[in-house]
Amino acid sequence: MEKYLAKLMFNINIDNGSDASQFDEQIRIIESHSLEEAFYKARVIGKKEEEVFTDSSNKQISWQFIDVSDVYSLDVVKDGDQLYSNTHKIKDTGSFIKFIRQKSMEIQAKNLTFA
Repeated sequence: MEKYLAKLMFNINIDNGSDASQFDEQIRIIESHSLEEAFYKARVIGKKEEEVFTDSSNKQISWQFIDVSDVYSLDVVKDGDQLYSNTHKIKDTGSFIKFIRQKSMEIQAKNLTFA
């Protein structure tokens, strides 16, 4: 079995579109015998993750699987290779940078050997 990374895309719809749609990108590790099998296995995972529920504000939330947008073999990955990139458009730059640095501090706090 080989290991692959698959990017699954979801549409998060709130109250049947009354709020702006959100899109969630998920990177999953898939073990399979081929890239084609990894693709179809990732699709099955995505379909299983679809759900509709009501949140604490009584809004209906729908997670709809769109499709698998990328599959990469981990066998060809070398040290330092880029596996994923996502550009964010943020109005409050300072708050976003503070948020990212806080997340980094949380990682370091969990493993003090490199803090």
